[in-house]
Amino acid sequence: MSIGLNLFHIVVVFPLFLYVAIFRGFVPLWVYQCLVLLGILLLVFHSYLLVTKWKAHSTTVWVNVLHVFFVAPLLIYIGKNAYDTPKWAFELLALSSFASLGQHLYKMVLTVQGLKTNPTLVGPQAQQELRLESN
Repeated sequence: MSIGLNLFHIVVVFPLFLYVAIFRGFVPLWVYQCLVLLGILLLVFHSYLLVTKWKAHSTTVWVNVLHVFFVAPLLIYIGKNAYDTPKWAFELLALSSFASLGQHLYKMVLTVQGLKTNPTLVGPQAQQELRLESN
C-alpha cells in the first residue's frame, strides 16, 4: 500500500465521513448526492479489484470485500436517504471513519519505519514486496 493512498484516506476520507456522521442534518444536499456517486464508483472499482485479486489468490482481497459489501452500500444508502437517514447509519459511518484513520495511520507508520530500518527496501526486491502487499 502506498503512502499516497494512506494519506488520501487520512486527509480526505476520514474528515469527509466524520463530517457527514457528525453534522447529519446540516450537511448540504449536494454532499449526499456526492456520497451516492462515490459509493457507486467504489462499488464498480472495488468489484473489479475483488475479482482480479480473487483470481490471483491475493491475501489482501479482504480490503475489496469490505469496500464492496460494506463501505459502498453504506455510502449509497446514506446518500439516497440524505436527511431521512436513520441514526444507526451515521454511527456506522463514524465508526468506519475512525477504522479507516487507524488502519491507514498504522500502515503508513509501518511503511515509513520499514523504509528507515530496512536497507533492502530501496532495491528491486523491496519494490516487488510493496507490489505484492498492495495486491
